[in-house]
Amino acid sequence: MTIAERWVHTASDFAFKADTRVHHNLGTPELVEHALRRAEGRLADGGPLVVATGAHTGRSAQDKFIVRDDETEHAVWWGKVNRPLSATAFAALEQDFLAQLGTMDEVYVQDLLGGSQPEHQIKVRVITELAWHSLFVRTMLVRPTNAQQAAFAADYLIIDLPSFRADPSRHGCRSETIVAVDFTRRIVLIGGTAYAGEMKKAAFSILNYVLPPRGVMPMHCSANIGPDGDTAVFFGLSGTGKTTLSADASRTLIGDDEHGWSDTSVFNFEGGCYAKMIRLSAEAEPEIFATTERFGTILENVVMNPKTRRLNLDDASLAENSRAAYPIDFIPNASAENRGPVPRNIVMLTADAFGVLPPIARLTPDQAMYHFLSGYTAKVAGTEIGVREPEATFSTCFGAPFMPRHPSVYGNLLKERIARGAVKCWLVNTGWTGGPHGIGRRMPIKVTRTLLGAALDGSLDDAVFRTDPYFGFGVPIEVRDVDSRMLDPRRTWTDKDWYDATAERLVLLFTGNFRQFEDAVDSSVLAARPTANIDI
Repeated sequence: MTIAERWVHTASDFAFKADTRVHHNLGTPELVEHALRRAEGRLADGGPLVVATGAHTGRSAQDKFIVRDDETEHAVWWGKVNRPLSATAFAALEQDFLAQLGTMDEVYVQDLLGGSQPEHQIKVRVITELAWHSLFVRTMLVRPTNAQQAAFAADYLIIDLPSFRADPSRHGCRSETIVAVDFTRRIVLIGGTAYAGEMKKAAFSILNYVLPPRGVMPMHCSANIGPDGDTAVFFGLSGTGKTTLSADASRTLIGDDEHGWSDTSVFNFEGGCYAKMIRLSAEAEPEIFATTERFGTILENVVMNPKTRRLNLDDASLAENSRAAYPIDFIPNASAENRGPVPRNIVMLTADAFGVLPPIARLTPDQAMYHFLSGYTAKVAGTEIGVREPEATFSTCFGAPFMPRHPSVYGNLLKERIARGAVKCWLVNTGWTGGPHGIGRRMPIKVTRTLLGAALDGSLDDAVFRTDPYFGFGVPIEVRDVDSRMLDPRRTWTDKDWYDATAERLVLLFTGNFRQFEDAVDSSVLAARPTANIDI
């Protein structure tokens, strides 16, 4: 019995109450009406739906589990990120999820696709208790055509019940919140959190599991296409600029977060964008800002004046991680196909709060694999409780929480594809210059855009590069319209000795983190690691 045959949308298959209303594949206007009727959100000036997610304003990474069985035993990279759950515990969890579904007055079902390249799509049926969650997942995944919907046969099932409370003693979990994935039975159960991003990341995790054996590289990145048909992909963790830098009016947007790299194209996994809203600037990010004034956008944890319905994007009282979900075609220059050619450029973004890394650097293929497996950025003081100074964050493949397989699987795919296409690779620091956070200043976005433009249009190919003494990558000495002092971070620091000490500290953090991968990479990648001027 397939997933589609068992998990269909009729009430009898889920033992719903006789009067349960099952809403199947409702469109945006209907779902907004349902959300308003059920008091799940309110409309803001201009038409977006404003919702609050309660205690969970981001992913519950510590509460995600994968069923450990004969299929996943040797396929999944078990550890702090991919925590095991027994099949027995999952069966009890599934039984309790279905029992709670059976008590509900209304349920929402969406039949959707993960991936925009037909050969590599997965069909996902998503069942939610909240109307706005149904709207969210319909916005974020790829919507089938009428013909596809008529013949829909789901490969995977996601059930999302924020009101569910897990029992650690019965369900083998950590708390009342749970995200449980059974790759063998192709089911994901999400409970105890109203943060809608868990659903999109569940679909991403599925694709990250199923695509590598097909030779397709799944990527936590944004992507766009230049006027000459040159695709660029932008790897980066949250807050490094993936969404902002890919929404460039001079280039065609493929997508802002999740993509696959096949033999023939870079294709978006999604049909929408999920942008950070806090302190969003209409001047610096006009395309994204415009979506906050449109019907069909969902605003999570954005503060709104209850009388005027005006938004305050600078107010982080509900969450630092306030978000907007909107259809990708809300960006004027978005690709109609959600696809582009294989890339000519790879950009790895980092927000270096130590103020050590240059605003742009050219990477060799081995250096690119090193930095891809490292996945570096830095938290800054004030963003999390207890963070008083810059704190290095390493998330392998720039997306560790969503990568079920060993990082070397994705790293080797990347290295192979870089070599096959002679792809140019860049490291771009959108973080601090002139000192660490609290002393220096954030890299001006105008400088970042100018340097990226020069890299992507080929202007930097003819530049003179110096070799960074700590990281070994190439750094341009001069770039038109950019102050040459900014290209050498040491020159921007008043205290040069402090810069050297901070750079050495960051090198040690890199090398310490990379020890976990040393047995899984070639000697050439190890040779590409940074070096400090002290004994390490």
